[in-house]
Amino acid sequence: MELEQGGRERSMVHDHVSKVGYVKGVISKRKKAYRRVKRSVTRVPRALQELFVSCRDTFKDPFTIPSPHHVQRLCQILDDMKAEDVGLSRDLQFFKPGNNIIKENPRVTYTTMYKCDNFSLCIFFLPESGVIPLHNHPGMTVFSKLLLGKMHIKSYDWVDSLHDELDPSNNLMQQNSKVRLAKLKANTVLTAPCETSVLYPTTGGNMHEFTAITPCAVLDVIGPPYSKRDGRDCSYYKDHPYAAFSSTSKEEMDKGKEGNDVYWWLEEIEVPENSQMDGIEYLGPPIGDEAPF
Repeated sequence: MELEQGGRERSMVHDHVSKVGYVKGVISKRKKAYRRVKRSVTRVPRALQELFVSCRDTFKDPFTIPSPHHVQRLCQILDDMKAEDVGLSRDLQFFKPGNNIIKENPRVTYTTMYKCDNFSLCIFFLPESGVIPLHNHPGMTVFSKLLLGKMHIKSYDWVDSLHDELDPSNNLMQQNSKVRLAKLKANTVLTAPCETSVLYPTTGGNMHEFTAITPCAVLDVIGPPYSKRDGRDCSYYKDHPYAAFSSTSKEEMDKGKEGNDVYWWLEEIEVPENSQMDGIEYLGPPIGDEAPF
């Protein structure tokens, strides 16, 4: 979500923890007598290598907005990807209901699979009831693939055209520049396996929030990555019903609704406490130009 240049996270990444685990990761090591063995080469799953190559071809620079062709290609690859392609399994302790170890530390965990100036590949692990709070993706395109679990997603896009229809005396836009009107784009529950969701710099639900119903793993392709230095810092928001900042009649209130599209006010807030994440080392299959295939 909020990964910056150099792998640092704006909201204070804590010491690395290993509360997720990987299928091929070494959780514990036993001392063995020394003997010379031939080192085996871990092959990259075809889907993972195809994802990397497609990302490299799509995000040519930090200013790239993927073409429809590239969006379709990336979605096809991600739609076919399985948890095992990144070294995960639903049999891991993290994904089992009632995990007491996870309950003691319910924060979200992330791991960075690959990162360059143009794009990054990250996996977010949300324990049951874990939340990635409402945040934005300035100038970014993000592909999100739910690999495991069940989660609720809520997303918004900014709205400008409706401002002229509102009575300036009846909303806080004139009083508080941190409050803006937004349209609700998604308010639904996703269950893996499901289709890939895509957000763009100004459309597709650029501000979103994830809440895990069961333990989840979400693979994100982020292009370009967050970078405070380059003006892509992460902002957080609190959503308010349209009525909250309007003292209007019911007829005027209907301006806050358009069919099934509902308008809300988003208030920019300080970095929330539940945005803090634990970072762990990526122990899945290798990825990159030098990875064996």
